[in-house]
Amino acid sequence: MCCFSGPVRSVSATNIFARMSEAGRQFVVYSMTVNMAKPLAMVLPLPVKKGSDEKAVRFIDLENHQNFFSDLDAGFPKPMPNDSGPVPLLESAGLRTQKLEVVQVGNFEASFVPTVKDFNRLDSRFKLPTELFAKMPDYKHFGFAVFKLKPGSQTVHPMAFEFPTAQEKLFFPTVHIHDGKVHARAKFDHVLYCQPSDHTHLKLSKWEESEKLANSFVNVKKSAGIIAADEHCYKLEMHGLLTNRDMLVEIFA
Repeated sequence: MCCFSGPVRSVSATNIFARMSEAGRQFVVYSMTVNMAKPLAMVLPLPVKKGSDEKAVRFIDLENHQNFFSDLDAGFPKPMPNDSGPVPLLESAGLRTQKLEVVQVGNFEASFVPTVKDFNRLDSRFKLPTELFAKMPDYKHFGFAVFKLKPGSQTVHPMAFEFPTAQEKLFFPTVHIHDGKVHARAKFDHVLYCQPSDHTHLKLSKWEESEKLANSFVNVKKSAGIIAADEHCYKLEMHGLLTNRDMLVEIFA
């Protein structure tokens, strides 16, 4: 889910990368183009393991790898135009008073909010309305990565982190809440990327596979361990009015 703490003028060109890291943890890299009138927070709910504290998420600075997603895209030759339409979605997937830690990650500040109740520990400018979560009971056990963004029109450099996941599936935060309301369908302008690890396979029948291994088209060193050099990458484009939900991609041995 991509949720903003206030109204935004526009959001487009969203790119998300996901890969399982060590056992029980997952990488997410997120980028987009956004236009907003004032400073806002972008919130990404995460299916974290129960009991995860505010140190559970590791934020990764990719300010010096702003070409992360264009590098990934270079691994996929551009297909000829066709009229096949949009690709269908896959399967969706006590109060404390001490202030939450704020981490400087490249051009923005980031915090991890362990539970819905912990939002009271954020700066008041970046809190979400509590009634929003009453409409979204599926997220009551989630944690939340919060990124504080500056006003204006901008393409946000890749926001990267690693979190302890409660899922056995790759999680992509794709639900839209851009106006404070939860809509059943939303306009998607997303490209998703992922990689299998060396001991798993992915159900990727709808995804395009890169022709070569990642180290032939991605600067693996700059990716800070996020990209598996000797694995292929997979890509899925989602455009148009689609069911408004997060994505889960099944992993099986």
